[in-house]
Amino acid sequence: MRYLGIDYGAKRIGLAISDPAAQFAFPHETIPNDTTTLDRIRQVIKREEIGGIIIGDARASNGEVNPITQEVETFTDSLKALHVPVHSVSEAWSSVEAARFAPKGSEHNDASAAAIILQRFLDAQVGG
Repeated sequence: MRYLGIDYGAKRIGLAISDPAAQFAFPHETIPNDTTTLDRIRQVIKREEIGGIIIGDARASNGEVNPITQEVETFTDSLKALHVPVHSVSEAWSSVEAARFAPKGSEHNDASAAAIILQRFLDAQVGG
């Protein structure tokens, strides 16, 4: 089964997709966060035969809420209307980690951050 990873941002949303064996996550694309977002995600789910969605939980690493937490939770609820199981995974430090591997000049890559979030989920499935 393939999974879709999501790194939510107020302006842009990073998407990543796993391989069919659900072992590796790959950056897919960055889409605008606007009125077309859910339709775009729906198209990716259909085209890529996605069986589950993994979204980054925007809480701080200590579990505290931050200014974007409620926005992410509302978006997560809207994803449930796509009729695909939705799971949350900590996104703490995912953007920083993604920046470490980004080519020079593109230090902020939302799709790469989504791949890190998705890979965390995939790695946890191996052990669980």
